[in-house]
Amino acid sequence: MSCNDIFGRNVRALFATYQRSLVRAVHVGWLACALLFPMRAWCLSVTFINPGKANEVYWVSVSQVMQAAAFKLGIALEVTYLERDHAKAVEVARDIANRPPARRPDYVLLDNEGGYGPACLRILDGAGIPVLMVFNGVSDLSQRKLSGAPRERYKLWLGTLEPRADDAGYVTAKALIGKARAAAWGRGTVHMLALSGDRLSSSSYLLAQGMRRAVVEAGDVVVDQEVFSGFSREKAAEQMQWLLKRHPQARLVWAANDQTALGAMDAARSHDLRPGQDLLFSGVNTSSEALDALRSGELSAMAGGHFMLGAWALVVVYDHYNGRDFAAAEGLEMTHPMFSLLSPELAARFGQRFGEGRFDAIDFKRFSKFQNPQVKRYNFEFQHLLNRGG
Repeated sequence: MSCNDIFGRNVRALFATYQRSLVRAVHVGWLACALLFPMRAWCLSVTFINPGKANEVYWVSVSQVMQAAAFKLGIALEVTYLERDHAKAVEVARDIANRPPARRPDYVLLDNEGGYGPACLRILDGAGIPVLMVFNGVSDLSQRKLSGAPRERYKLWLGTLEPRADDAGYVTAKALIGKARAAAWGRGTVHMLALSGDRLSSSSYLLAQGMRRAVVEAGDVVVDQEVFSGFSREKAAEQMQWLLKRHPQARLVWAANDQTALGAMDAARSHDLRPGQDLLFSGVNTSSEALDALRSGELSAMAGGHFMLGAWALVVVYDHYNGRDFAAAEGLEMTHPMFSLLSPELAARFGQRFGEGRFDAIDFKRFSKFQNPQVKRYNFEFQHLLNRGG
């Protein structure tokens, strides 16, 4: 019996139930693997060290789509949440490295959010476990001194896969400015508040960089103040309370993710301001609440798609495992366009096709170079997926 046959027989029921109810550590395939067979009996095993919380909308959606991809590709997938305690990444890496060889994964997917990537690379490389860094690579110069480049100091650091995050910052800010002009707010200077992510991750820096590029291009927009909300709804709501008092002239609110935008909108309502009318908001990501806000007009601009990156990383390591190394064609540090600006119509299409975690209809093998030798470069654009569905 083939690996995929075994995977389908033993994990299908587990996957169907589990996809609707994530818990603190995800063991899709991995749990069945540990109970029924030695790990090496499976074609491929992957562990993802998820930096988010097990109840955090964005990171749960990342895990859901990874489950669907793992199922289609015949991968035993383990996801461990750090619960936003980034320092715990080192502990998790050490735990993986200390497992008996038969229980170690073939690959680890590691997010450098929080800056603990180099320390984890040292541990995992020493244990002989290949690592693909995802979502956030090593861009900080001080970290580069510790890690070097992929496949240099740490030979099993295969590379990085990151979304082109500045795209999202740029298109949401540009759309927000366009909505202000359409509302006749463009006569004279337009004032904006910016709720950025954090101070450490490269994706946060790039999102804000894209926003600033759109502001410079506009010429008549000024950012009254930029704050770091840590991608947190609660913190954004708290910050927005005093930002509104300090900058009553502000009419645009750019936010680095959907939860930050929703928190800022909560605060605006408490000041009797109507989102979409008195203040215009933008956000990034595709939570159901944000999609509803976009369709209702309370959210004026929204981009999404990079939650798919975990699934695309599984395609990349699946190909690597099967002898299709990405280095020559894609480079070691891959940055792909993954965001689309969502209109209310596209938001509705997304909800119809993939709402409530229904990602099992996507044929992830279609994106694999191993399965499709004619594919020369990866295409991980979200618009492509929206247009073609599965």
